[in-house]
Formats: sequence, C-alpha cells, structure tokens
Amino acid sequence: MRLFFDTDLEGATGVFNMSMVYRGDPLFDYAYTQLAKDINAALAGAFDGGAQECRVSDGHGEQGLDWSQIDPRALPGDFDSNWSFDAMFLIGNHAQAGTQNAFLDHTQSASTWFRYTVNGRPTGEIGQSAMQSALVGAPVILVTGDEAAITEAHNFLGEIETVAVKRGIGRNHCQMYDPDKSRRRIYQAAKQAVIDYRSGEKTFSLYKPSLPAICELTYTRSDYADQAMAYTTRAERIDARTIRWVAQNYTEIFP
Repeated sequence: MRLFFDTDLEGATGVFNMSMVYRGDPLFDYAYTQLAKDINAALAGAFDGGAQECRVSDGHGEQGLDWSQIDPRALPGDFDSNWSFDAMFLIGNHAQAGTQNAFLDHTQSASTWFRYTVNGRPTGEIGQSAMQSALVGAPVILVTGDEAAITEAHNFLGEIETVAVKRGIGRNHCQMYDPDKSRRRIYQAAKQAVIDYRSGEKTFSLYKPSLPAICELTYTRSDYADQAMAYTTRAERIDARTIRWVAQNYTEIFP
C-alpha cells in the first residue's frame, strides 16, 4: 500500500499562535519540529499497519520541514498524478475561511481569499486535497488538526479516522491538548486507517463534485479580482470581488 502525506502547519500539535507559522519568527523552527513529530507518529502507525511506501509533502507555504527529522523510511515528494498512490493522509490541517472558533482558519490566502465554492458548496483546503486525491482514485483516510478542521473533514469525507490535537478559541488562540497523548492517538488512528483500507472491510468515499462544476472565488478586495481577471481566460467577473468559471474536469476545479 502506498500513502501520500499532505501536510500543513497550522493544525500541528504545539502550534499555538499565528506568528510562529511564518519564517523569521523565533518559534518557526519549533513549530516545524512539532509538525515533524506528528508526521512521524502517523508514519509509524502507517508502516505498522502494513503500508509499504509513504511520500510526504511539505504543504505549508513557508517550506520549513527539516527532512533530517522525518522517519527515514518516508520519501519526500509533492503531488504528482503520474505517481499512483492508494490513499492520502492530511496531517496538521486547518478549517476553511469563515469557520467560527477555528484556529487560524483560512482558504489558501488569509489576506486575499474570502470564499471559494464548488457547485455552491464552500470548500477549504481539506475539500481541495480530497478532490486532488480523487483525481488518482485515492481516498483521504486520516485527518489531523484542530477540532473545527476535524468537523469539516467529517462533513466532506464521512466516517474516516481523525485526531483533534487542539481546540480553537476564536481565530488566533487555542487550547492545546496533551502532545504525547495526541501523538499516541495519531499513531493509533494512522495504523487503524491503513488496516481498514487494506482489509477492504470499510468503504472509503472519494470526494468528487458533479461535473461540469461551477466554481466561484470571492476575494477580500476588488483589486485582487482585477488581478485575477488579468491572468485568466476561463473566468468571468460576477461582481467587484468574485470570479466564476466552469470546470469540465477535476483538474480545472482548482483555482
């Protein structure tokens, strides 16, 4: 069994304020070390559950993952539809923009993106990752992050394995759960997810919105929509801040 790990930083154990997710903050390296520990817990569970190959992507824009801290059995690698994998783990995820009591909620850019929908359904990075995974026929079978991210994951993906490592208090603060207990839970959830997938006794669904899909992206300011329209040939302007396009296939869904 081959697994792809799509990771992010905001939903990692031990990440507790906004500044530490940006390069240059004194706690930036600490935050990435915490993410590495979450990844390793999931890797250990996956391999113990029977996975043969795991590839890990640093999905946070700051690209600060220290690969020397990662289980050497794993390989680095970004999503590539030419590499066929069986299932996806989402480690360290956050909820989409506009989610109440979600730690550092955003969709792609907290400063420029206000709302992104597919066929009228608000869709954040969890849903987008699930659509991307569905492109190669691979379901998402494990999600870790804050409580709001876990709720969102179940709304999109049903009864998969999940682990909440903290609870958002407003947007910029959170209550952190015990790190050792969280990582033990990540290990167990990862192992169980792989066992369930390999046994075939549990059905995992692919998230595949109906096609053609109507995609809309509302920006926080009208000039961001101006810029988007200057670089696209397939979108139309709906209002001052919103563009719309029709996706004929899943590769066109992504903005």
